[in-house]
Amino acid sequence: MPITGGTRWLLRIGSAVTLAFLYAPLLVLAIYAFNTTRVQTWPPQGLTLDWFDKALNNPGVRDALWTSLRAGIGATAIAVVLGTLASYAVARFDFFGRNTISFLVVLPIALPGIVTGMALNATFTQVLGVDLALWTIIVGHATFCIVVVFNNVVARLRRTSASLEEAGSDLGATSLRGFIDITFPQMRSALIAGALLAFALSFDEVIVTTFTAGDDQTLPIWILNNLSRPRNLPVVNAVAVIVVVLSVIPVYLAQRLSADPVTARGPVRDTPAERAA
Repeated sequence: MPITGGTRWLLRIGSAVTLAFLYAPLLVLAIYAFNTTRVQTWPPQGLTLDWFDKALNNPGVRDALWTSLRAGIGATAIAVVLGTLASYAVARFDFFGRNTISFLVVLPIALPGIVTGMALNATFTQVLGVDLALWTIIVGHATFCIVVVFNNVVARLRRTSASLEEAGSDLGATSLRGFIDITFPQMRSALIAGALLAFALSFDEVIVTTFTAGDDQTLPIWILNNLSRPRNLPVVNAVAVIVVVLSVIPVYLAQRLSADPVTARGPVRDTPAERAA
C-alpha cells in the first residue's frame, strides 16, 4: 500500500508522541539517578556515577536482587510446566469446557493484584497455616506468570497444523515421542519467549509480593521501602534504573523470538524474478 509524504510524516509524529508519552518519565528517572546531590532538583546540578557504585555495594540491594532472581526463576519454572500443559490440552484436544478452561487460565492476569495478594495471603496464613517465605513468593508470582506462557504457547500451537503429529502417530510414534520430536521443536521459540516474559513479570512484581513475601525482600520491594527515605533517594533512583535495564533484556529477547519471520525479514521470493526484485 503506497504511503504519501504527508501520511508518512503524520505517522512519524504520532510514533514520536507515543514514545515520548511512554518513556519521558523513565528518562527523567534515569537523569536523576546521575544527579550529584541527594535532593532532586530540575535541572540537575551535575552528573555522577557515585550512586550506582553505592547501589551495587549495598548489602540490602544485593540480597534483594538475589531474592528477586530466585523468585523469578522459580515462578518461571512452574509457569513453563503448567502453562505448557494447559496450552497443549486446549490447542490439541477437543473436550467439553475447553473455552471455559482457557478463560479461567487467562483470568488471573486481569484480576487486581491486591485481590490476588489478599487471597494468597489468606490461603497461606489462615487455611494452610504456613509462614510466608520465598516459596510463597514463587507460588504467588506463578499464578500470573502461567498466563504469559500459556498465551504464547497456545498461540503458536493454534498456528501449527496437527497433521505432522497425526502422521507420526500413523507411523507408530507414541504420544510422548511425537511431542518430543514434532510438537516441541515447533513451539520451542514461543515457549522460551513466554518464559522470558514470565521472568520479567515476576522480577518487577510489587503488589502480590507485598502480601506473600514475609521477611524476604525482592528488589522492587526494597525500592518501595526506601523510597520515602530522602537520604536513600539517589541510591533508589540508581537501583530503579538497574531494574529497568535488567527487565529490558528478557523482554527484548522474547520479542525477537516471537517476531513473525515473514514480517521481520520480508516476504519470501519464490521465483528468480521475484528474488531479484
